Amino acid sequence: MIVLDRVTVTYAGAAAPALRDVSLRVGEGELCLVVGPTGAGKSTLLRTVCGLVPHFTGGLVQGSVLVAGRDTRDHLPRDLADVVGVVVQDPAAGFVTDTVEEELAYAMEQLGLPAAVMRTRVEEVLDLLGLVDLRTAPLADLSGGEQQRVAIGAVLTAHPRLLVLDEPTSALDPAAAEDVLAALTRLVHDLGMTVLLAEHRLERVLQYADRVVAVAPDGTVSDGTPADVMASSVVAPPIVELARVAGWDPVPLSVRDARRVAGPLRARLDGAAAARPAPLGAAGSGLVELAARGVHVRYPRSWAVRGVDLALRAGEVTALMGRNGAGKSSLLWALAGAGPRAAGSVLVGGTDPATVRPRDARRLVALVPQNPQDLLYLETVEAECRASDLQVADPGRTAAVLAGLAAVPDDAHPRDLSEGQRLALVLAIQLAARPRVLLLDEPTRGLDYAAKRRLTAALVRHAHAGGAVLLSSHDVEFVAETAARVMVLAGGEVVADGTARDVLVASPTFAPQTAKILHPVELLTVAAVRAALAATA
Repeated sequence: MIVLDRVTVTYAGAAAPALRDVSLRVGEGELCLVVGPTGAGKSTLLRTVCGLVPHFTGGLVQGSVLVAGRDTRDHLPRDLADVVGVVVQDPAAGFVTDTVEEELAYAMEQLGLPAAVMRTRVEEVLDLLGLVDLRTAPLADLSGGEQQRVAIGAVLTAHPRLLVLDEPTSALDPAAAEDVLAALTRLVHDLGMTVLLAEHRLERVLQYADRVVAVAPDGTVSDGTPADVMASSVVAPPIVELARVAGWDPVPLSVRDARRVAGPLRARLDGAAAARPAPLGAAGSGLVELAARGVHVRYPRSWAVRGVDLALRAGEVTALMGRNGAGKSSLLWALAGAGPRAAGSVLVGGTDPATVRPRDARRLVALVPQNPQDLLYLETVEAECRASDLQVADPGRTAAVLAGLAAVPDDAHPRDLSEGQRLALVLAIQLAARPRVLLLDEPTRGLDYAAKRRLTAALVRHAHAGGAVLLSSHDVEFVAETAARVMVLAGGEVVADGTARDVLVASPTFAPQTAKILHPVELLTVAAVRAALAATA
């Protein structure tokens, strides 16, 4: 289905190739997982396969790329539309209609399929991806996860032979991600569809993969079975890290397989409660920095938030979790004073952030949105940093904060940065104001495990310096590493609020891999396992 023969991709002005001498074959009916550090070239590999590189992005492609026997040098992306379906990292950027049903039908209309066929396929995909209740909903009103499911459905209705997906579960809650991946697996097994999928949250996808393609930072590529590649991969999910700590060989790829060999490890850890480390995001004075009472958010079609009471304390990192469409983003925007609030009060140090100028509100509460690029509007990173410094009256502060988060070129355009670099830039801009409360909406999209550890360190530093942090995330592994407290939202209401251990361990949906493997031992992370083993040795 896919044949790459000695492919090298070099973008204009780049000092080195994004992909270097790649030879790869992916057969029909394979689910092939692409892994690698942030910025290694995974998205470039996917775009090269579907013809977007070089026909859309530009750049020089050396070697040959064949897709279903068609050479991408001679076939534009539109010439591959009948065999290749593509879902990019930002699904909303690809929408061309107004409602869910229209978007699902659009690709079929372009292929000239009969109306009866289109109707049948739309209904099938609505059922397959759990979109029935949203069929008439405006795309602009959907949550990020709901938009992601629609984007996947919009390519599935065309019945492509090859599906190319770039981070397809990044905005999905754990249950929705499992449903989508199970649906893709059925299509692979039952219909022989080929799936090429890049994902950073390997704990979600690894067990479904037939083969893993690893992209190295220098643009070279290697491939093999999931177990073989994971045995030495620098990018590895918690289950693999736990296997390395415990010395398991072969490396298990699913929680079920890991539990079968975890008995001796559970026995060593049982009773080690005293050795369990305190959560990283728990320290400080405990003074209430943000107090919200009876917050309601209403949109024309529905209530997004219903009567939420919330107190955020200095020195504490709190995670906000819940299924897609639960109201998490709406609540964050209302707390920041930048989104609608139908009723209720929000006070930060006695002041409602909605009543002050944006530049002053930044010192009270700062929000890093789900799409960080929405806050970037200048031509270079340096210009963005200078503009931020002008607002906080502290020359050089933003650049100094950024340097502690990531290596980002001063002269780069923000649009040319990787997801992790863009997040670091926006986080530096917001932290430069020294806000009393920091809010983040899905901050780990596009980040590998190393980048997430750096983000955890930055958030914990802010909390230890006396700030309060509230982050909305579907990334249960990141939450387990970072947050001391977890709140769960459902239908716009708080349905759970407690310590990370109490909330996550009790939930079959939100429990991290380590907790599932070691249950009933209540350890959430591999780091906690290491600490417990060291303390009991």
